[in-house]
Amino acid sequence: MALMIETNPSAEQTAFNLKRWSEILADRDLAQLPHRIETDRHGHVLMSPPPAPNHGKKQFRIGSLLEKHLPEGLVITECPISTSDGIKSTDVAWLAPGRDKEADSPVPLTNAPEICVEIISPGNTAGAINDKRALYFGAGAEEVWICEQNGNMRFYSKGSPEPQERSGLCPGFPNQVR
Repeated sequence: MALMIETNPSAEQTAFNLKRWSEILADRDLAQLPHRIETDRHGHVLMSPPPAPNHGKKQFRIGSLLEKHLPEGLVITECPISTSDGIKSTDVAWLAPGRDKEADSPVPLTNAPEICVEIISPGNTAGAINDKRALYFGAGAEEVWICEQNGNMRFYSKGSPEPQERSGLCPGFPNQVR
């Protein structure tokens, strides 16, 4: 029998996430680590090693293409987002026009970017990626894109469990990133 834990976004969870994140940012030992840091809903620190160069190459390429196709918005890499399951960091994010000031803050976004992109790394499991997709939608994302290791893109829209052929927000975005 599978155990399912359902989390719901709430003002209390958001306040907890932001308080915990400020503690993490103030921790000198954590600041010296090269790892990506996220948290779970209890505030426990989750670390993963820095991604391989090809991961960063895809981040840059996706960000550049987003900037080209949606120049009026703002592209961010390694964007921390407060979710119902703690602070998660999306590989690439696109924020709609008018949200620039949110990106100037040292605290995680409390409303997810309109587009959140996850780039698959060898250590990712399908379950973890599906969880992040659900968390980003729960935090307000309109689309979540998944970039496979081979560069193939999958575009998900809020409310649709199946990938779309193209992005609704950025229909000119290619189906493969090199």
